[in-house]
Amino acid sequence: MARLADYFVLVGYDAEKRGSGDGQGQILQRFPEKDWEDNPFPQGIELFCQPSGWQLFTERNPPTFFVAVLTDINSERHYCACFTFWEAVESAQPQSHPRNGEEEEEESASPVQPAQLFAPKSLVLVSRLDHAEVFRNSLGLIYTIYVDGLNVSLENVIGNLLTCTIPITGGAQRTISLGAGDRQVIQTPINDSLPVSSCSVALLFRQLGITNVLYLFCAALTEHKILFLSSSYQRLTDACRALLALMFPLKYSFTYVPILPAQLLEVLSTPTPFIIGVHSIFQSETQELLDVVIADLDGGTVNVPECVHISLLPEPLLQQTREALSMVLDPELEVADLAFPPSTISASSLKMQDKEIRAVFLRLFAQLLQGYRWCLHIIRIHPEPVIRFHKAAFLGQRGLTEDDFLTKVLEGMAFAGFVTERGAPYRSIDLFDELVAYEVKRMRAEEGNKQKILRHIKELAEKLYKNENPYPAVTMHKVQKPTEGCHLRLHQKPFPRLDEGTVQWIIDQATAKLQTAPPAVKAEKKCMVPSGPPIAAIMERNGNALANSARRLEVVRNCISYVFENKMLEAKKLFPAVLRAMKGRAARHCLTQELNLHVQQNRAVLDHQQFDFIVRMMNCCLQDCTAMDEHGIAAALLPLVTAFCRKLSPGITQFAYSCVQEHVVWTNIQFWEAMFYSDVQNHIRALYLDSSEENHTDEEGTEEPQEARSALEIASEQLRLWPTMSREKQQELIQKEESTVFSQAIHYANRMSYLLLPLDTSKNRLLRSSGLGDVESVSNSFVTNSIAGSVAESYDTESGFEDAESSDVANYVVRFINRFVDKVCTESGVTNEHLKGLHVMIPDIVQMHIETLDAVHRESKRLPPIQKPKLLRPNLLVGEECVMEGLRVYLMPDGREEAAGGNIGGPPLLPAEGAIFLTTYRIIFKGTPTDPLVGEQVVIRSFPISSLTKEKKINIQAQVDQFIQEGLQLRSCTFQLLKIAFDEEVASDSAEVFRKHLHKLRYPQHVHGTFAFTVGQSPKQAMQPKAKEKNPSLRTLSKNLVKNAKKTIGRQYVTRKKYTPPAWEQRSSQHFPEDNEDEISVSEEMDRSTLTPTTTIRPSEKMTINHLVERACCRDYQRLGLGTLSSSLTRSKNEPFRISTVNRMYAICRSYPGLLIVPQSIQDNTIQRISRCYRQNRFPVVCWRNSRTKAVLLRSGGLHGKGVVGLFKSQNAPTAGPSQTDSTSLEQEKYLQAVINSMPHYADAGGRNTLSGFTSAHMSSAGKWGSIRASGRMSSYALNVEIGSRLAGKDLLGAQHNGAPAEASFLRQHRASLYIIGDKSQLKGVKPDPLQHWEVVPIEVFDVRQVKASFKKLMKACVPGCPSTDPSVAYLRSLEESEWLSQIHKILQISVLVVELLDTGSSVLVSLEDGWDITTQVVSLVQLLSDPYYRTLEGFRLLVEKEWLSFGHRFSHRGAQTLAGQSSGFAPIFLQFLDCVHQIHLQFPMEFEFSLYYLKFLSYHYISNRFRTFLLDSDYERIELGLLYEEKGERKCQQVYKSIWDYIDRLNKKAPVFFNYMYAPEDGEVLRPYSNISNLKVWDYYTEETLSEGPSYDWELVQGQPEHMEEADRQDTSAPQTKRKIIWPCYDNRSRMEPDAISKLLEDLHNLEMELGQVPERWKDTWDKIKASQRTEARQEGSRTPSSLLMSSGLSHHRRSLGVYLQESGVGSTLNLSLDSDTSSTSTPSSGKQGGRRSTSTLYSQFQMSESENRSYEGSLYKKGAFMKPWKPRWFVLDKTKHQLRYYDSRMDTECKGVIDLAEVESITPGTPTMGAPKTVDEKAFFDLKTTKRVYNFCAQDVQLAQQWIDRIQSCLSDA
Repeated sequence: MARLADYFVLVGYDAEKRGSGDGQGQILQRFPEKDWEDNPFPQGIELFCQPSGWQLFTERNPPTFFVAVLTDINSERHYCACFTFWEAVESAQPQSHPRNGEEEEEESASPVQPAQLFAPKSLVLVSRLDHAEVFRNSLGLIYTIYVDGLNVSLENVIGNLLTCTIPITGGAQRTISLGAGDRQVIQTPINDSLPVSSCSVALLFRQLGITNVLYLFCAALTEHKILFLSSSYQRLTDACRALLALMFPLKYSFTYVPILPAQLLEVLSTPTPFIIGVHSIFQSETQELLDVVIADLDGGTVNVPECVHISLLPEPLLQQTREALSMVLDPELEVADLAFPPSTISASSLKMQDKEIRAVFLRLFAQLLQGYRWCLHIIRIHPEPVIRFHKAAFLGQRGLTEDDFLTKVLEGMAFAGFVTERGAPYRSIDLFDELVAYEVKRMRAEEGNKQKILRHIKELAEKLYKNENPYPAVTMHKVQKPTEGCHLRLHQKPFPRLDEGTVQWIIDQATAKLQTAPPAVKAEKKCMVPSGPPIAAIMERNGNALANSARRLEVVRNCISYVFENKMLEAKKLFPAVLRAMKGRAARHCLTQELNLHVQQNRAVLDHQQFDFIVRMMNCCLQDCTAMDEHGIAAALLPLVTAFCRKLSPGITQFAYSCVQEHVVWTNIQFWEAMFYSDVQNHIRALYLDSSEENHTDEEGTEEPQEARSALEIASEQLRLWPTMSREKQQELIQKEESTVFSQAIHYANRMSYLLLPLDTSKNRLLRSSGLGDVESVSNSFVTNSIAGSVAESYDTESGFEDAESSDVANYVVRFINRFVDKVCTESGVTNEHLKGLHVMIPDIVQMHIETLDAVHRESKRLPPIQKPKLLRPNLLVGEECVMEGLRVYLMPDGREEAAGGNIGGPPLLPAEGAIFLTTYRIIFKGTPTDPLVGEQVVIRSFPISSLTKEKKINIQAQVDQFIQEGLQLRSCTFQLLKIAFDEEVASDSAEVFRKHLHKLRYPQHVHGTFAFTVGQSPKQAMQPKAKEKNPSLRTLSKNLVKNAKKTIGRQYVTRKKYTPPAWEQRSSQHFPEDNEDEISVSEEMDRSTLTPTTTIRPSEKMTINHLVERACCRDYQRLGLGTLSSSLTRSKNEPFRISTVNRMYAICRSYPGLLIVPQSIQDNTIQRISRCYRQNRFPVVCWRNSRTKAVLLRSGGLHGKGVVGLFKSQNAPTAGPSQTDSTSLEQEKYLQAVINSMPHYADAGGRNTLSGFTSAHMSSAGKWGSIRASGRMSSYALNVEIGSRLAGKDLLGAQHNGAPAEASFLRQHRASLYIIGDKSQLKGVKPDPLQHWEVVPIEVFDVRQVKASFKKLMKACVPGCPSTDPSVAYLRSLEESEWLSQIHKILQISVLVVELLDTGSSVLVSLEDGWDITTQVVSLVQLLSDPYYRTLEGFRLLVEKEWLSFGHRFSHRGAQTLAGQSSGFAPIFLQFLDCVHQIHLQFPMEFEFSLYYLKFLSYHYISNRFRTFLLDSDYERIELGLLYEEKGERKCQQVYKSIWDYIDRLNKKAPVFFNYMYAPEDGEVLRPYSNISNLKVWDYYTEETLSEGPSYDWELVQGQPEHMEEADRQDTSAPQTKRKIIWPCYDNRSRMEPDAISKLLEDLHNLEMELGQVPERWKDTWDKIKASQRTEARQEGSRTPSSLLMSSGLSHHRRSLGVYLQESGVGSTLNLSLDSDTSSTSTPSSGKQGGRRSTSTLYSQFQMSESENRSYEGSLYKKGAFMKPWKPRWFVLDKTKHQLRYYDSRMDTECKGVIDLAEVESITPGTPTMGAPKTVDEKAFFDLKTTKRVYNFCAQDVQLAQQWIDRIQSCLSDA
């Protein structure tokens, strides 16, 4: 029972304090005057009576009523019902305060009396019960008595009111009367835990609407601040009450003030959440509140500020709630669209609607919190239950971990209260408990069925309504009301002062009566709270996902069982799949369960490999766990990490926990709490289970089924029994529970120290100072000494710092554990003594653990790292040395997708694990793929060091279960990229050493340092890691340079002297002179005036010239008929050209060859003067002559800028006298004229024959010139107007498009005799001069910078560093942006133009840039296109030697081969030329003797520095180093080829790799390739790679690898043999795995010859023979047979390729390539069978030598097979020693087909021919051999042989 009202208060206007602006109220009277003991009088009531402030009014207002709510310090709510009416202020007031009054009057300055004023007065009831209607009636009655002057004592009424007691709950109706003839019925709710809302909820929804209220609801639950505004106080109270009612079963526990008085408005800026109502007049003051959600009830709006984010309900629930609410509030909505809407539909009454809305929210909470009881941990049962909620597990099982809303709700205060209140297992239950326990399944089933949902809502609403109004017929109230308008009466007496005594007396009477009355004990119905279905049972919706993962779980289980059965290979294969499966929750649970099965008695000792696997799985499992561990994975693993261990050495065991510490979950204190509580719960449950079993042994049979009772059920049972227990028993139980918790706390202190102390505590590395360990710092590898990493070795553990450092870690861990222990122990009621004991123990525990760890750490470092594949050593070339032993690395996939499996499919060869080796020649990676399914393959990727273009450090994650490692990305201009990640065992300083060595080898000080020179010398001592650099410093170098400079310039180098590089030691000690000379010659432009020929010719000129004659140039000049040396010496005048020796000492031009072709008429001294006009002194010289038209091709450097161009410019510029320039220009003119005169047609044409009309305007038109000059990306591809026609003055209609020049038949009429192709920028302002016979063609070319830039982009396009996610960076686009093909197009275009001109009889001088880059490209291509000789192997070599090497293309400089060139970078001018040749080759496949592989071979080796051919920048430098003529001396060390040409020759003799089988040249054909970009192809050299063997260009390395694999396959005879070969892209070498037909035939032929023991014929001879015979066949037949089509050389039609390709024979056949031997007859050739299985003939001969006595007689006989089998010839061997007759299939055969034991032979008789015997043989040659088993029939070739055989066998028999 409770008092209906605690206090009655009369509050009035305080006239005393009126002057202070706002008025104030004062309490006039209060009853009772003493506070009740159980309920002190609340302060500040006067503020709440007039919330908007006490003011006087000029008129009477009608009385008002509202209920304010005050909350006291114990968070009890007091309901203040305020009834306010207005009274006139006594006029005596002004007199009592004269001063105030006077002032006012003076201010108003008016004689008029102020109008009558009215002051408010309030009657207030304070109660702890919320019966608003009863209060309204009671206060109304008191007012009525006063106003209407009823004859009733107010004191009596108030006394009765204050003494009235009513039951709080139970649904009883109580009728009360206050003694004024009134009667009221008070209805109590049945269950007071359900809130009473009457209509307030429905009203709230009417005012704000569904969405707004849902916003408010979520805001309240997620602890936001909510402010209601309204001009009605009652509505504010109702709205707040409604919001609280919606939150049931959660209770709002923050500030709750439905009506906030004006004086307390600053409360709104409190930082805590609140629900407050404020009158609308203060709206302006609420504007600046930034984080408050404001609901305006009158306007129906909810305003959420920008900075506030309200998490809404999780999705399906939000939508369902909205739909349900609209069904309740707006039932017409459903049928609004129907044609015949039912007439009856209407919303329920307001009261009912109110309950229906609440039912919707009740359902919502039941769905949100379903299964919550399964996540409660009960930690103590006695003396009172302590319960904790396992939030993470709840969220995890509900699958809502990501959900903002639920997470916030569970963390909120309201939910904490909910757990405390509703967690108790034994209490009375209400509607919510039933709903969440029994109706969840129903709600799930009804989802989506609106009718059923509505029915359920109505049922619930019914129950809620019943709770508030249990009895349908409510007795009528009878309460007097005042008469209408009574408040307007003029002469109303003020409210009387009441007599306190009377009231007090009434109250005292009642209290006395109450004390004597027996206490009404209402028995509470307590029971066990039902738990409802477990969450798992409810969450069955993702059944399909489970089915899907069944297969994965199977894999996980198998893998674990393999590990424990020690089937490591099997486990390794499944392992990646297991790691992938670990992404799924089911697989992780499965792992923990499976591992659990393998733990016996808390301990499982594993061997190292098993341990390793288990640790990796655990790590992978934990890797995806959040710190919350919502799925309980870490919780399940926690006991396991302390169970699995391995013995490191006697007495030292390492547990798994030391390898799985690196996960955030271990640093999360909530995780440890949840774990602790669940363990405590299990122990407490066990405690009571045991005791109950002891007590109820007899009932055991009945209790069996309910064996697994949950902890909550046990607890509720215990709580029920508690009151019945004796005091001692109670104490004993409390004691037991407390010690259980205490022992668990000790256990957990240990556990936490296990997981928090790092294995290596000596390092001051607080893994988790941040709370989250810095994950990168520790490589959690699967090396055994995992966590310590290998960094620890650098510390000196013996140092004195150890203690200090470890104590840091220790302190941190001790603090962490102390915090934990404090929290859990205080919560679970551990006694203080115990807690102190714990604090003393913890540091000891930690210290002890650190000591054991030290031993473990020491031992684990000694363990050999297991599980790493052994490092495979790469094959090295002869003379190639390893500089650095292999560093263990992972080769990571880059942007090329083939190797990584990619979209092409196929196995992921990368990432691969292996090692990177640095040799003097290459960088090599060799290893095996990490994917175990391709683990048998070997992956090799390498490139020459000299081709390295870029090296950058990167960080990559090498493996799924590993942390980020440092790595390198190395890019090579052989289109290769090594992206490597160093293994954690590689210390970072060794990675640095690797980089330094790499750099030193890439950029040697001098060309001597390159591999081609150092090969064969041991570089070891210079290259030991950490050794001091031995090369001399730059300073000493430069001193030497200066000293020797003067000598050098005047001195001529004796070429005959043989140069041998000194050994490394000498080289480092004293720097020898040759070096310096070279430095000078490279680095300084010399003063040319000192180099006049006379000064340099000192030694025997004859020698030098002899050597020069042997050079390529000279041979070629003689072939072209450009003069011989003898003629130039005897000066015969009939030849137009002569070979000049003017440059034999390289005095005039360093970069030209020694012998040059110049016009006959020009003297040597003139030449020297002319040369000064050209860049680098490269004056025009002839390099080729067209044998038909006799036009010549000349090359030179560009002209110097100085007035020399004046030669071509208009001659009107006045010249000051005959200056030097003038004379040189004249000489230059003379020179060019001499060239023109040399052309035979010049004489016949007669007179001037340039084009008079050929103005510069023409030149810029869109003709051929125009197109070539057009800058940028050369848009005008289709060259509409041909150069020929332009020159001929006609427009050719037939000008072909497509970039192919037209027929040049009539270009004979007018054209210049000499065209000078020059750079447009140099020839600015050049006007064609009608007097000259030459014409200048200015074109725009790209410079070297553009080539470099373009090449970089090309490399990135072909070998991207990482897969591009952005489609705009696709391969073709980046290829286009590189503009590489545009440059090739340009070069081809210019070349075709020059070919055209030469073919029509004009000479051409190519004079671009310095004359050694683009000039060389163009000149070489022109010769290749014009002259078929250069399209042979020999001719191409000559072309390269002449135009590229002799004419000084700067290979070393452009290839950045030495330190000096490092800054300038790599410029692939020669590669570009080879690409052009490749384009031409593709278009004319039958014109070239060499294959495309030959071009790739050159492309690779011209930058590889393996040969000396392409080193240095000119012949001069090569002679100076003694390179050029060295090989003419006695050939030493042949196996190391100095020249690439020798190497190619010898290779070509042995195998047809460089030969193009389609070679069938047309005589003297000039090629005119298409040059449009659409006709160009990207060279596959840029994109292909062979991972099985690395680049195929170092021929010795690649030989004889692939068939090893086949051998291995063959041994496994059990497996069915298959002929199928699987060829992987980018792994296998296609051309070798599947050679083209001709290579295959040649190879077979070779093998057959070997079989027959003949000396194999050279493949070339065979080929030539076959071709010859083909031709004769073709002639005989007259018609072409298909077979001869390919071979015949007269294929005139279809010259261009129409896709007739033979597969390029790359590294074709496996013919014998032992390059060391010159004569292939002596070497034992390896036949096609592998493993070098020697051919039978050699085996056979061995056999004969060693066992000749065993072969007494042998020969060929025919043998009749068994019954019904044919006769077959066999090779028989009679063996006396073994006493047997053996036979073989053929003489070559090594395997015996059968044996006849002579011991079994009975007789030999002459035989007779039978069926199928050989026809031609005499029948006397037949004989039979009868053994005990059968009769053998034989037949010899003739009678004598037969006789011989019979005799031999007989003698054998008789011997026996």
